[in-house]
Amino acid sequence: MASELKTNLITPASSTTVTIGGVGDTISCGGTASGFGGGKIIQVVSTTKNDVFSSSTGSAWTDITGMTVTTATLASTSSKVLVVLSIGDITNYTGHAGVKIVDGSGSDITDFIGDAGSSRTRATSGSFYSNAHGGGVGHHITMTVLDATTGSTTARTYKVQFHQAGGGTLYMNRSHNDSDNSQNYRGMSTITAMEIGA
Repeated sequence: MASELKTNLITPASSTTVTIGGVGDTISCGGTASGFGGGKIIQVVSTTKNDVFSSSTGSAWTDITGMTVTTATLASTSSKVLVVLSIGDITNYTGHAGVKIVDGSGSDITDFIGDAGSSRTRATSGSFYSNAHGGGVGHHITMTVLDATTGSTTARTYKVQFHQAGGGTLYMNRSHNDSDNSQNYRGMSTITAMEIGA
């Protein structure tokens, strides 16, 4: 027979630990748990891109198809969002390749780009690939960035864009030549967003 305890405060005896339930028990909470300190992971959303991507779009920042993730409504205006990006392989055999994480509208997120430097391109990550490598060596990108500028409970969208200069074609999740043999690999990429409670 179920029973109900109603009280405003449970105080432990001096230097002891309060234990609720035992091994095998399930403790459920019908309301909102609070007062347990910061750093709680409130939600996790992730998108994985297994297919290959290529584009010879000019020097404009361009969305990478399938590399977008959207959170649910945030639990609090003080929440932060931790974004983890992993790109298995990205290369531009004859030019430059840069990557940037932006918001849903394509606007820069201050915490996610480097400082301005004259005519240099601001990015989350950027590298140079040339035919001096002989096979268009690709680059694995892994980074973790914290969006501390949310300021509201509105759901957040993050997407990955690329930028290229110097011509050539940008490839992702595959080697540059991609010839059909066991020496060429097909990778995968993912972007994950985690809401961190204050």
